[in-house]
Amino acid sequence: MQKINLDYIESKFIFYDKKFFKMRRWSEKNKAATNLQNPAAGKKTEPVSGENYAAIDLGTNSCRLVIATPTPSSFRIVETFSKITRLGEGIINNNELSHTAIRRTVNALKVCAGVLEEYAPIAKARYVATAACRRAKNCRYFLDLVKKETGLTIETISSQEEARLAVVGCIPLLNRHIRRALVFDIGGGSTEVSLARMTNSGRTLIEGYVSLPYGVVTVAEAFPNHEMTDLAYNTIIERTHKILAEFEAKYHISEAIAAQEIQVLGTSGTVTVLGAVHLNLPRYNRSAVDGLALSIQDVQRTISKIKRMGDEGRKKHACIGMQKADLTIAGCAIIEGLLSFWPISEITIADRGIREGILLDMMHADRQQKKSRKRFRPRFPFAKKMRRRVNDNQKIREAVNDK
Repeated sequence: MQKINLDYIESKFIFYDKKFFKMRRWSEKNKAATNLQNPAAGKKTEPVSGENYAAIDLGTNSCRLVIATPTPSSFRIVETFSKITRLGEGIINNNELSHTAIRRTVNALKVCAGVLEEYAPIAKARYVATAACRRAKNCRYFLDLVKKETGLTIETISSQEEARLAVVGCIPLLNRHIRRALVFDIGGGSTEVSLARMTNSGRTLIEGYVSLPYGVVTVAEAFPNHEMTDLAYNTIIERTHKILAEFEAKYHISEAIAAQEIQVLGTSGTVTVLGAVHLNLPRYNRSAVDGLALSIQDVQRTISKIKRMGDEGRKKHACIGMQKADLTIAGCAIIEGLLSFWPISEITIADRGIREGILLDMMHADRQQKKSRKRFRPRFPFAKKMRRRVNDNQKIREAVNDK
């Protein structure tokens, strides 16, 4: 499997300022105060500081937008938008996006386009779609419709690129004293598992990855009962073990985990729900969950607690709710499949992933470009012009002397 080199990004590069990490729009939060001070103030909200960068992660289950502005040693999230659209609903039946799912998703992307316009100009942006669009036969029709109705150009990325971006997004949580990391990203239509290594020079290298061809949406639709039977649950675990066997045989991950040479990180809605339920949060709190380390015993107890809630209990839970009740059980089956295959003792929960990976990619590339320009800037910018003038004067003098 081809290795992928990632440019080194310092762990301190990303920092989430709680003051600005709000689900509602920053402009709306300050709108009333602005109007009171200046009734004639324009409708457009000015960026907090610096240039705005934007990323959209259009997954099988949800549509997520983030806008951020870089700071000298970090980036600050200015705006976020997230909407469960279930774009991949029913895709397991005929490998096509349904008209209902398309309409829901286009409407969500119209909101994204409006937010992006509000924060224009955007210095750099990247909008990606993942498993549902990779699988759908009518993906081209959908993306053309999105372009026509919203003006957004969305690219469908490979599972390899999806895995890479998830790792990049989680880099700030990697333990620099542990040279390797296993990162799993449970999506709606696929699950990416990546093995990363930090080199002595400080670079991060993805040694290999494997993509499980199912995620929480496809598993939930394959077993549509409100209460997933033990047989269905164990089927997902067994299938996960079979797919991981070849990956394990190639990279010998079990030995490294047993020797505590690998840090395990999980990023997905299900993983963050595990953290919130474990902490008994009255409502979801990202700052409490992101970076939380859970022992395997804590994970098992929390999964058992979620199972005991039943479908109605999960729907009423503040950190799960109606839209995630069935997906959470499907995600738990995938997590158990991963954690029971390897001798994992602890996982780090990451409330970050592809969107943050896109932002880090773009900002790091721009920083490197600016450094290159500065490095090759002439020390004396007028030296060339002065030499030309001296040469011209020399020619004039020679011509006069000849006469």
